[in-house]
Amino acid sequence: MPEILVVSLSPVGHFGPLLNVAQDLVDRGDRVTMLTSAAHAAKIRGVGAIPEAMPLEADLDLTRLDIDLPGRAETSGIKRVNFDIVRLFLQPMPHQARVLSELTARTRFDAIILDAGFFGILPFLLGDRAGRPPVLAYSTTPLMISSRDTGPSGMGLPPSSSTLGRLRNRALTALSQKVLLRESQKAANHLLDQLNTRPLPMFVLDSGVLADRYIAPTVPEFDYPRSDLPANVCYVGAVHPGASRGFVPPPWWSALDGDRPVVHVTQGTVDNADLSRLLQPTIDALAEEDVTVVATTGGRDISEVNHPLPPNTFVAEYIPHDLLLPKVDVMVTNGGFGAVQRALSMGVPLIVAGNTEDKPEVAARVAWTGAGINLKTGNPSSGAVRAAVRDILNNDVYLRNAHRLEAAFARRNGVAEIATLVDEVIAERQTVTS
Repeated sequence: MPEILVVSLSPVGHFGPLLNVAQDLVDRGDRVTMLTSAAHAAKIRGVGAIPEAMPLEADLDLTRLDIDLPGRAETSGIKRVNFDIVRLFLQPMPHQARVLSELTARTRFDAIILDAGFFGILPFLLGDRAGRPPVLAYSTTPLMISSRDTGPSGMGLPPSSSTLGRLRNRALTALSQKVLLRESQKAANHLLDQLNTRPLPMFVLDSGVLADRYIAPTVPEFDYPRSDLPANVCYVGAVHPGASRGFVPPPWWSALDGDRPVVHVTQGTVDNADLSRLLQPTIDALAEEDVTVVATTGGRDISEVNHPLPPNTFVAEYIPHDLLLPKVDVMVTNGGFGAVQRALSMGVPLIVAGNTEDKPEVAARVAWTGAGINLKTGNPSSGAVRAAVRDILNNDVYLRNAHRLEAAFARRNGVAEIATLVDEVIAERQTVTS
């Protein structure tokens, strides 16, 4: 019986898909331990895995970032990017490495699957390969690795492999890594030095290539082509959270089966502190349109939508996307990677308005595939949202492209393909040591 360790950061968008992976491994007979926030312990036990608690110092609540991290609210642009990389992802490294050392000393794991944002793995990946289990890094964002065919991650640029395009990519990548994000690189190497580990041989956001496998939980059709894609990168298809259970439909649920198009708007579960950024403009934009609007607050109390609701609008804190999206004609979102892929896997065209975290990259890919519209802002006007909704409903090219991606996602089973990769790395290690 293989012993597998699954490691996830605490946000639902990270934890939900990896819990589904853990359940699949348990169901096939593996013994699975899952390291994440203690708050998820009951769900982990519910799928038959063994919970291990992340140290409190490494378990940030992403819904309280501006409260728990003084100074963050005063940053923006590249300063915010550096702040988040350093404070959210790098500073927990020593605590993460410590608990990982304790777990691997106590149990001989045959493989580790971990959230690529868990940088506590770096001392292991930079050390003796024979002294650690095989590692499969799971990207919870669009691939951020550098390439001669793409601009640096975060700028939301379309790919280009022309001579001029590659010159652009090289210049902007150098600017990003050596100037704009130099602080993040220095912080990573400083922490590694404190852990008696050699410095990174590449940019910190490229460090996933050190793993035995770098899992891209998407399809190639929703990512940029790269002629220099590292050999360890494996596209597996989308990995969604498990099927919803126990959902009680709200009284207005049957209204979604009427003749009017349904527009769903969400700000996700992280960047939703200010619902006036996207939720309210969308509600206002569509108040007089012949559509039905479903707005979800991502867990915020619905009283935070503090304007009177038009008759065509319904609001809920949360509705499972696997049940809602089959009824939706257009989704307006700030660009969470998981939610966008769930929509595309169901053939739903998108309007994306996000400018935090990885959202500009998600939005750029939506526009590049032709499956939606990138509003290129996190604070769109009601007029911009209204025009985009009308464009998608009146131009079936978006729906055709969304259906093309739906077919691409349907050809893959992300959970099953990850299990196959686990078997591969275990077999490779056994071959080397036998």
